[in-house]
Formats: sequence, structure tokens, C-alpha cells
Amino acid sequence: MFARREKPGLLHRIRLFLFPPGGLKRAWTYIWHRTKRISATPYAIAAGFAAGAFISFTPFIGFHFILAGILAWFLRGSILASALGTAVGNPLTFPFIWWATYNLGGLMLGYDLKSEITIDLPHGFGMMLLTQPGEALRLFWEVMSPIILPMLVGALPLGGITGLAFYLLVYKGVAEYQERRRARLAARRRQLQSQAAE
Repeated sequence: MFARREKPGLLHRIRLFLFPPGGLKRAWTYIWHRTKRISATPYAIAAGFAAGAFISFTPFIGFHFILAGILAWFLRGSILASALGTAVGNPLTFPFIWWATYNLGGLMLGYDLKSEITIDLPHGFGMMLLTQPGEALRLFWEVMSPIILPMLVGALPLGGITGLAFYLLVYKGVAEYQERRRARLAARRRQLQSQAAE
């Protein structure tokens, strides 16, 4: 009933994903409104969001929600806020995050970094996953570790700094929002009490 008459093409869908119709500002405003309205303490919300922002710098794409939730639970933060915090890593920021974590991690490990990265998995790797999963995983790690390891090492300082910055910003914003909300509710209660007394 509500389907489009003409389905958008692949390029159009990619453009909408990268650049939402309302703009990136609107998307971030939505995330901020959702974050500050979570019913938890400012610490829990800020710690959860910071956990999500930190995990966004790790190379474990596809596991960010789970890892952010585990870290938030460990920090006694909000798991919902951690899911919102993973929005720090998105299609627009990932290229910069990957470049920065790979280069910083490589520098810290003393790697001879290449300007171009090639991933050479053998022909028939998919079949090997089915028939010899142990050997396939060993081979995968052998090929990918020179890329994943520096990214992981570089993610620690960069993600830590970003997480701390978001923690301070979110804590301040949520604390102010909750204080204003309490003041509004108290004023409304007083108004209702005075109307009832008349």
C-alpha cells in the first residue's frame, strides 16, 4: 500500500544511506535527543555513550553493538546509550578512523607501513571454510593480522581520547537536561497545588 511505484536504484540507496534526506545535523540531533532522554544517571548515560564511541575505533565491524554493550555493562553504564554511541563510527567517519588507527598502530608497533594494502586469500577460501574451518581461520589470521593488529593498537589511544571527550560532553549535557527537567516538573507541581488550593 505504501510502497514506492519506482524502486530506487542501488546508487540512490547508497546516497541516502551516506547523506540522509534531513542532513547529518538532523541525524546527530536525533541521536542526541534519544541519548539525553534515557532514564538513567548522567554517569551511566555518558559512560555508555563513551563505550560505544571507543568501540567504534576498533576494527571489529559487525560486533560493535555487542562489544559496546559488554564494555558499558563492565563500566556500569547504559547499554542503550552504548548502542547510540557506536554511531560515532559510520560510513563517513570509518575511512578516517581506519586510516588513523592503522597508521598510529603501525607507528607504535614499528611496522613498515604500506601506502596500498592488498589482501591475498587463496582461491577456494570459501570452500576451505566449510571443509577445513580451523585451517581457514589460521590462514585468515595470517593474512589479516598485519592489518588488524596495528588497527587494534591504534584504536586504544584514539578511541580512548574520543571516548573521554564524549563522556565529558554527554555527562554535562545530560546533567543540565535532567536538572532543567526536574525544575520544570517541580514548577508544574507547585502550579497544580496552587490551583487545587484555590
